[in-house]
Amino acid sequence: MEFLNTREFAQQLDAKDKLAKYRDEFLFPHVNGKQVIYFTGNSLGLQPKRTKAYVDEVMDDWAKLAVEGHFYADKPWWDYQERFAGPLSKIVGALPSEVTVANTLTVNLHLLMVSFYQPTAKRFKIICEEKAFPSDQYMIKSQVRFHGLEPEDAIVEIKRRPGEHNIRLEDILDTIKQVGDELALLLIGGVNYYTGQVFDMKTITKAAQDAGAYVGWDLAHGAGNINLELHDWNVDFAAWCSYKYMNSGPGNASGLFVHEMHHNDLDLPRFSGWWGHNKERRFLMEPNFDPVRGAEGWQISNLPILSLAPYLASVEMFDEIGMPALIQKRDVITAYLEFILHEIDREVKGHFEIITPSEPAERACQLSVFLHGEGRTLFDYLMKNGVITDWREPNVIRLAPVPLYCSYEDMYQFGQILKAGILSHR
Repeated sequence: MEFLNTREFAQQLDAKDKLAKYRDEFLFPHVNGKQVIYFTGNSLGLQPKRTKAYVDEVMDDWAKLAVEGHFYADKPWWDYQERFAGPLSKIVGALPSEVTVANTLTVNLHLLMVSFYQPTAKRFKIICEEKAFPSDQYMIKSQVRFHGLEPEDAIVEIKRRPGEHNIRLEDILDTIKQVGDELALLLIGGVNYYTGQVFDMKTITKAAQDAGAYVGWDLAHGAGNINLELHDWNVDFAAWCSYKYMNSGPGNASGLFVHEMHHNDLDLPRFSGWWGHNKERRFLMEPNFDPVRGAEGWQISNLPILSLAPYLASVEMFDEIGMPALIQKRDVITAYLEFILHEIDREVKGHFEIITPSEPAERACQLSVFLHGEGRTLFDYLMKNGVITDWREPNVIRLAPVPLYCSYEDMYQFGQILKAGILSHR
């Protein structure tokens, strides 16, 4: 498609957009009395208007039924999480039995590593990416130390080549070969939080499993954003947060995936709890743990229904739309934003560098822009003028044109504000 940097062209794209109506389903902050251009759905998604009704329903049931709400609410609390299986399985490409919700992201990754990181004297190494999200770095190091190992011995980081911003697939595959039969686990973020790079999860998963390792993915920036086929890719496990692209609210519940090939392996170690016990016998209060045969067998505690209600509102919206439609718009609006950035850079003779891969297969709903020659003052100008974006040291802004609620006219208007901001500081 040939783009134009005009308001009229952007409005024409919006008029043809089949998802445009969903923009009105969300609540936007306002700056200087105007609705913001919101680029931080990769950090915290906007609140869907329908969320309040889902939360109010739980509050009303609690008020009217108290403990009986577990069984007699319109959506009984004791099996509330089962309503996620169908829609979540479509979002991540899984069987309904392979997904569930529980805890928060890093907690779930820790619990899954209990099962899938069992180092031996020979096979003990973990491959991860250089500069993974800090929480993943802390988690992996603490797991290694928990098993009596030293991070410098057990953790292998795949590094970027000098002068490059992204990790090459061939370097990942070469690292897997080099570690060989010492590799116990590969655990990488499916979408790099800083650059927005999307990894070839299918190819990487197969290579690591062929080396005899388990494979897990942190999908914090992937779920609800990219095409996922976790079951068909044979991924062992994955987990994701729900408050970024899936708009469930700050710090909300996590989703997790465990491939069906592990569901009946009762020798696989795990930390167990009452809510992971055979649900047909759960209230018999038996002393020995009999896990649910599925991802729910990795649940531990009674689930936080008030947290799940906003998440359910969101996944049902995703189910209405479908990931193919979201991805289709995601690709076009991200390409249009890329075009706008290049146009503004040309007009002001700036020094923008988009460090997110230019290949559509290697990126999703994020462009990370290195502002050579521009500083924090430009970011502050954007924020004060109604563009909510994200700053990352040393000099990067992350822009996420979320297809559910961002418009093409937003992209055009952002370009005009960006241009004004640059010129005002010269």
